[in-house]
Amino acid sequence: MSQIQAETVESVFYRSAKVDKLDIFYREAGSKDAPTILLLHGFPTSSHMFRNLIPILAKHYHVIAPDYPGFGHSSMPSVSEFEYSFDNLAKVIEKFIDTIGLKKFSMYVMDYGAPIGYRIAAKNPQRIQSLIVQNGNAYDEGLDNDFWKPIREYWKDKSEAKAAPLKGLFEIDATKWQYHTGVRNLEAISPDSWMHDQAGMDRPGNKEIQLELFYSYGTNSPLYPGWQKYFRDHQPPTLIVWGKNDQIFPAAGAEPYKRDLKNLEFHLFETGHFALEEDLPTISKLMLEFLRKSVPQPAEVR
Repeated sequence: MSQIQAETVESVFYRSAKVDKLDIFYREAGSKDAPTILLLHGFPTSSHMFRNLIPILAKHYHVIAPDYPGFGHSSMPSVSEFEYSFDNLAKVIEKFIDTIGLKKFSMYVMDYGAPIGYRIAAKNPQRIQSLIVQNGNAYDEGLDNDFWKPIREYWKDKSEAKAAPLKGLFEIDATKWQYHTGVRNLEAISPDSWMHDQAGMDRPGNKEIQLELFYSYGTNSPLYPGWQKYFRDHQPPTLIVWGKNDQIFPAAGAEPYKRDLKNLEFHLFETGHFALEEDLPTISKLMLEFLRKSVPQPAEVR
């Protein structure tokens, strides 16, 4: 009788690092001798969005996926105890990177991960080996659709009247909408994802946190020219894997990267905001091929 060889699956470890009295939860897998990939999640999710990608990458790479303060399993101080801004989240994640001893790394940025990651990259260009961008903006294009109109009004007037139309975006129907809109096959999308995300937002005080971050998102676009200059000056090898049917960050936000990045691989997928939910096999294959070409890897961990 022939024997069936089981495929090796890399173990994922669930850890926490202390950063300024905050507990920053993170998932870690793969050999620490291999090049590192830092996975930065979006709204309203956490490192949970990378749960299926991490074991694939970890066969060849050291993978780190943190939860920001207020997300997932990291500390969730109240809005009166902690400044929930993109500047501050980037500072915490940069300190987290130093705390766990990362020197050089590639970054996967998605949604909120883009303004957090690009702040870090523009400040520390020598540490960034490559970028993987999935539905995360560094350009104004694509941010003029209907989703952003009430948020832009809130940026102009941080009042209860302007906040009221946004609060429905923190409820289960809106969370489910993010996962379902634009996908090819609803049966391919695990309901565990939006249930997990909604459980995080339904914690007392979390919706106030999310509202603060909606307001703070308005601080990102003034930084776009600096991030674009970082792209032009440092030319990090970049892979774009973008769900083109996303109603929050549509494909119009992906196209401008072509203006500034010369070493760019560009792929649009017939799916929505959370492209990994439907196109993990193809995206992970593209990532492994891209990283193999872009990031030198020690022979012993190939």
